[in-house]
Amino acid sequence: MRQLLSILLAVQAAAAPPSSLEVLEVRPSFYVIAGSGGPGGDAANIGVQIGEDGVVVVDAGSSASAPDVLAAIRRLSPKPIRYVIDTGPDADHVGGNEALSKAGEKFFAGAALNNAVDSAAPILSAEGVLRHMAKFPSTAWPTETFNYSRKYMYLNGEAIEVLHQAAAHSDSDVFAFFRRSDVVVAGDVLDTRQFPVIDVDRGGSIQGEIAALNRLADLAVPSVPVVTREAGTIVVPGHGRLCDQYDVIDYRDMVTIIADRVRNLMKAGRSIAEVKAAQPAKGYVGRYGNAGGAWTTDRFIEAIYRSLAKEKP
Repeated sequence: MRQLLSILLAVQAAAAPPSSLEVLEVRPSFYVIAGSGGPGGDAANIGVQIGEDGVVVVDAGSSASAPDVLAAIRRLSPKPIRYVIDTGPDADHVGGNEALSKAGEKFFAGAALNNAVDSAAPILSAEGVLRHMAKFPSTAWPTETFNYSRKYMYLNGEAIEVLHQAAAHSDSDVFAFFRRSDVVVAGDVLDTRQFPVIDVDRGGSIQGEIAALNRLADLAVPSVPVVTREAGTIVVPGHGRLCDQYDVIDYRDMVTIIADRVRNLMKAGRSIAEVKAAQPAKGYVGRYGNAGGAWTTDRFIEAIYRSLAKEKP
């Protein structure tokens, strides 16, 4: 699967203008929209399910990219956007909420305040996303939130499960699982470009991150027993290339090994500076590490240390 998807991405990248969005059909009714850098660039991946009921969008991208995202969706289907699902609270996932919601249409429009007609597409998220979006205009806030483990709907001929992942990348991550399409949009729990971002200040933790990756591995089904087929569950990360179950397991194992190394160093009484000096991410830095930028290897180790420091002895 990975080889075929990589070829498709390369062909589309060569055919598209450098600044355009890339649109990849991963199933007959399911697409992934990526930014100008492609799925390996900085833009968040956006999932789009289309069918007779309309369009369901998973993550809205940034506010700056919203007009282009909306135009790309319109090229895929003239039907209205029915739902926007936020996988987390980061600006590159929720910034386009207002534009996509206003361009959509809810199923049962009714009178809102001052007898205005409330017709915008609902924005669905875990409850914590609403709390973290205080600095955004209220028109971009989620309009449907939940704080339990699973919310579901049935649209475009398939069940859609929105699964809350507590205390992973943040305290308000979700997976969007499209069961007939066999696609899981994983948000920033999975980032194939780098070590996962653990936002401890917003409720993230290494323990929750590993638990979320375990759940993702359980949801995904590999191409067995015929492993030569380009088949199996497609996992769409928050950033980076598309994945299958084996990729998720490799990523989970990497995170678990590094966390265990940090835990052992902490048990030996090492300070945060000593833990960093011991290079617990050694062996993985070449593939996932960053010496600079917004999320460095040092920041990843610090996040693990802070998470584990909260564990009971």
